[in-house]
Amino acid sequence: MTLTDLLIAGADDAVAIAAPGRPSMDYRGLRELVASTTQTFNAAGIGRNDRVAIVLPNGPEMATCFLACASAVTSAPLNPAYRVDEFEFYLNDLQACALIVEKGSTSPALAAAQKLGIRTIELSVPEGASAGQFVLAAGAAASCDHGGASTASDVAMILHTSGTTSKPKRVPLTVANLCASAKHIATTLQFTPQDGGLNIMPLFHIHGLIAGLIAPISAGSRVFCTPGFNALRFFKWMEEAKPTWYTAVPTMHLAIASRAKHNVQTITAHPLRFIRSSSSSIPPQLIDQIERLFNAPLVESYGMTEACHQMAANPLPPAKRKPGTVGMAAGPEIRIRGEDGSFLAPGEIGEVVIRGPNVTPGYESNDKANAEAFVEGWFRTGDQGMLDDEGFLSITGRLKEIINRGGEKISPREIDEILLDHVSVAQVVVFGAPHKRLGEEVAAMVVLHEGHECTERELQLFVSARVAAYKVPKKVLFVEELPKGATGKLQRIGLAQRIGLGFGSFVQGEF
Repeated sequence: MTLTDLLIAGADDAVAIAAPGRPSMDYRGLRELVASTTQTFNAAGIGRNDRVAIVLPNGPEMATCFLACASAVTSAPLNPAYRVDEFEFYLNDLQACALIVEKGSTSPALAAAQKLGIRTIELSVPEGASAGQFVLAAGAAASCDHGGASTASDVAMILHTSGTTSKPKRVPLTVANLCASAKHIATTLQFTPQDGGLNIMPLFHIHGLIAGLIAPISAGSRVFCTPGFNALRFFKWMEEAKPTWYTAVPTMHLAIASRAKHNVQTITAHPLRFIRSSSSSIPPQLIDQIERLFNAPLVESYGMTEACHQMAANPLPPAKRKPGTVGMAAGPEIRIRGEDGSFLAPGEIGEVVIRGPNVTPGYESNDKANAEAFVEGWFRTGDQGMLDDEGFLSITGRLKEIINRGGEKISPREIDEILLDHVSVAQVVVFGAPHKRLGEEVAAMVVLHEGHECTERELQLFVSARVAAYKVPKKVLFVEELPKGATGKLQRIGLAQRIGLGFGSFVQGEF
């Protein structure tokens, strides 16, 4: 199956894309937009497997631009909140041939693209256009010898994922991977053309792109695209969108729950068929609260970039659900692997491994990472877990050192290296500390050069100039010596617990 095949699901006059205060786009219009965008790319000499970075704000044009790019070229959605140094790294690492930005954009991505000699393509929205309608000013070039719609084996999207080293790994996802994952999610959630999703997830994130967009589109459903999550506007959007479901990360669910009691009339007038949660674990207490407020089931799922999002999910009623677990295999095959490489029995704890049609064929140009992650056809997730007798998966911890801040994955070594660039910093270890709302927050332990003085605020501002705000350490501890293990290695995992560091329920100041 290809994305062109997948887009056939919707009836010509059925709503595909909607947005606040905009006329909607039907499936006929969406298919025409994808076809015309393919022609625009090809006329500009850009075709299948050429990398095109996308830096657009959340909304219907980001959604349709991604669908069009994934259908014709290799799309590379990037977080608009990145700083210029981050854009320079990602654009260079991707070997992007073009960058798409909205007309009039002041994004620092433009400076990075100019420095690297990458072509900029402006996206504009005609006055009065339906939600998602756009025009690309790509220019013309010689004929494209690799044009047309992408095939199943072509790379539809390439994303970066944090590893235990400071350099993120490139994850290519084929058209076949995207289609398989979309179908897995659509099957799990029993999508029909009558469903409508309220998409509040960022559309540079695998969760928002696959679960929030492609999966419902694969079933001919409609997607209401918001400018991004805003708890104060959620229920107004709900009134306009009249959704049957939404998907979010636990921190969003918590914010929605805090305002739900003031919006009972809206909830009653627009009942949801279900609610979905993914990207980080959600406490069973919050699941119970959400279900009581909305009178709808909340299904938790488990995903990651390398699996093109979903790996496991709790099923919808009347099937049995187990809050506190991430459900059963929902697409790929899941096993638990012991340290000796053998598969473990139900109830035994080991590493979660997966295989299936939605799993990436491998990290790009990274033999070492592939040798470690892919073993005898199975992908090692780096997560620790247990399957019970009924096939429900519980995640018991992470084998990797990655900090999971409310679903945002942060490489501690990336922040190590930035802090070590500061003139006063001699040694540093960045680690995750427990946070009641986000799961984890970023913290750092620092040793200063002898005779130097520095404040926590100074180091936070130093880091904030180089990376997005969510990566900035919210606590910096100054010590005489960093704690080390018996072999002399720095020990990040469990460090916060050993020193008694944790964060309360409220996010501290951003940068």
